[in-house]
Amino acid sequence: MNLRDPVLYRISHTTHHKTGDQWCIYPMYDYAHPIEDAIEGVTHSLCDLSFKDHRPLYDWVITECEMPHQPHQYEFGRISLTNTVVSKRYLKPLVDAQVVDGWDDPRMPTVAGLRRRGYTPESIRNFVREVGVSRSNSTVDAKLLEHFIREDLKLKAPRTMAVLKPLKVILTNYPADQTELLEAENNPEQQEMGSRQIPFSREIYIEQDDFMENPPSKYFRLFPGNEVRLKNAYFIKCNHVIKDDEGNTLELHCTYDPETKSGTGFTGRKVKGTIHWVEATQAVPSEFRLYEPLILDEAEDDEKALLDRLNPNSLEILAGFVEPNMRDAQPQEKFQFFRHGYFNTDPKYSTQGKLVFNRTVSLKSSFEL
Repeated sequence: MNLRDPVLYRISHTTHHKTGDQWCIYPMYDYAHPIEDAIEGVTHSLCDLSFKDHRPLYDWVITECEMPHQPHQYEFGRISLTNTVVSKRYLKPLVDAQVVDGWDDPRMPTVAGLRRRGYTPESIRNFVREVGVSRSNSTVDAKLLEHFIREDLKLKAPRTMAVLKPLKVILTNYPADQTELLEAENNPEQQEMGSRQIPFSREIYIEQDDFMENPPSKYFRLFPGNEVRLKNAYFIKCNHVIKDDEGNTLELHCTYDPETKSGTGFTGRKVKGTIHWVEATQAVPSEFRLYEPLILDEAEDDEKALLDRLNPNSLEILAGFVEPNMRDAQPQEKFQFFRHGYFNTDPKYSTQGKLVFNRTVSLKSSFEL
């Protein structure tokens, strides 16, 4: 960089998004950045390798401005994630075009986006420690970051049940006016997290995916004539399928076996399938947001084609139910929903009357360290 005649300000007669037309002179980044670091007491200004040639100007500005505090700039190799765009100049068009829900959209690789999705500081720090520091640019599989949030949340997040695509089940031999409370562990890997009471009655919801009228072989969930265990509850057997005029399944009529209550030590027979559920009359209606990578590939060198590379299935919104003990879930509170993954209570759209949960990550991955 030529220090004989550095450019420190630019004049731009355009409307600023904050100050409007009140000002037209703006400091250049290479001039403002070192002064801001010095004023704020920054010790290590970390940049990627593209700023290496800018370091002489960084040091010159601090020296010539006689700043009492003198930070130093350090350059490192840039870490990119697969199926992720991290450059602001590529992310801004997505925000401007309202492709995403602002800079804090849970699909965005921003601090605000990661926080809203449910990533913890510990998981990000552990990811960075594993990747290490390099002087070469590199690309890391995004599944590695997912691995560390799973490892962090499996010991922190309470386990609970949620039905994302509900199908009603009527237990025809269960007393119509009866509701009982069943015991359920909050986290089997953390016994100190205790247990909770969940209601059980004649009407429950299960997942639509946990029933098939004509299943393939080795399908161990619910189908006519088959018996499964309800998590923390009883064995139930499907007897009748109720459909509408178009042949769509509306509800199932099943029977339960009172001898098979979870925790009683019943050994009379075994079933191969266990499914989750929520009691219907006290279930809390909730919205669930499931995410996939926003970008279909890793390339960042073609700005014009960016919108063509967006994943049309990056967001799926479902309406379902959670257990009644979730009614007072607080923003940023994290849970593991049985078989669905880890979820974060959305701080932007959740209200006391409507809970919104963002899926942080699914339960399983093929990634191995």
